[in-house]
Amino acid sequence: MFSRKHPYLFFILIFSSIVLFSFMVISAFFSIGANRSGFKGKDSVGIIEITGVIVDSKKILSDLKNFAKNDSIKAIVLRINSPGGGVAPSQEIFREINKLKVRKKVIASMGSVAASGGYYIAAAADGIVASPGTITGSIGVIMGYTNFKELIDKIGLKPVVIKSGKYKDMGSPVREMSKAEKKVLQDFVDKIHMQFVKDVASGRKLDIDKVKDIANGSIYSGEDAKAYGLIDRLGNLEDAIEWAGHLGGIKGEIFTVYPKEDSSLLIKKLLMESVVNLMETFFVKIQNSDNLSVSCISNQRQ
Repeated sequence: MFSRKHPYLFFILIFSSIVLFSFMVISAFFSIGANRSGFKGKDSVGIIEITGVIVDSKKILSDLKNFAKNDSIKAIVLRINSPGGGVAPSQEIFREINKLKVRKKVIASMGSVAASGGYYIAAAADGIVASPGTITGSIGVIMGYTNFKELIDKIGLKPVVIKSGKYKDMGSPVREMSKAEKKVLQDFVDKIHMQFVKDVASGRKLDIDKVKDIANGSIYSGEDAKAYGLIDRLGNLEDAIEWAGHLGGIKGEIFTVYPKEDSSLLIKKLLMESVVNLMETFFVKIQNSDNLSVSCISNQRQ
């Protein structure tokens, strides 16, 4: 009777129950998965994946610290597949790896690309493994911007800038850069580049002058990188895991452990997709049965 008198309210109640049930099932699934991960009590190699552009170090630093505290993890493999990214986050990860190496061995495994900031991170490891065709190197620093002055002049706009110092709007896209400003930025880039060179030389135990010669921004294949001393071995991820396990003193089968993912983010994503799909179905049914307009819902989603 209730469903006949109040069909839409009845649907909302059913819909809410489905969402709640789904949330409970997904939460339980991730809880079980978390309990099963890690091969508790077995000596393992921890694997941390560094993928995409490096813009933030927080998650990676947290994973490194957690693995450092886990006594069952005897060594760590950094699986790097990144073209680089921000200087500061790359330096933060580099520093944390150096601190971690005092307690556990760290091996870097390069995927299809581990260049610039990706190589910066790898250079801190005890050893580096790459495929012959891996793109690596690119030891350099770049700073760039787009200048719209000519376009603004054609449109007839006149930008007005009020600043506290002569260099405060340095790199402004609405005017030409002065020679003095170019020198300031070039000096800044050169200093950051020298930090990169020093860290690579230190991490790889190479002569700094040798690193300077190859730190011109060029990319190298894994094969060439080995010839230059930028990596140690040619191989894949399994080779890196085997090497790390050996260095960690693991005998027999080598188990691998990945960091626990933030299940709440995936749960929220799945729930939101479910909500959107169900709501779309609900409003389409309303429109078909009662000829109600759903333009408001459509507009919000466009």
